[in-house]
Amino acid sequence: MIYNIPYIAVVGLILIGLAAVIFKRNLIKIVIGITIIESGVNLFLITLAFRENSTAPIYHGTGSRLMSLPVPHALTLTSIVIGVAVLALMLTLIIHIYRHYKTLDVRKIGGDEE
Repeated sequence: MIYNIPYIAVVGLILIGLAAVIFKRNLIKIVIGITIIESGVNLFLITLAFRENSTAPIYHGTGSRLMSLPVPHALTLTSIVIGVAVLALMLTLIIHIYRHYKTLDVRKIGGDEE
């Protein structure tokens, strides 16, 4: 049961992020939900790389014969960098939307122009 905790945390993070994306109407809260989903996916990738009694790939020369998988670690680093870039793009778009519509409420955006 103890080994399933990371997977339970992954499911929890993804569900919390999905709930924020689906049920919130504020654009900032929707972006926070997307970021929480991204964190869940990153945790899932790191959890896949885990092996019992293994060391991280960077510490491979310390004498341990078993090394955790390095590819999910590289994918996670790439995902973090892409996630930061996408987050910056989403926040920039939100700033432009706020300047144009003077609101962050999704229901009030895209309605009839005055």
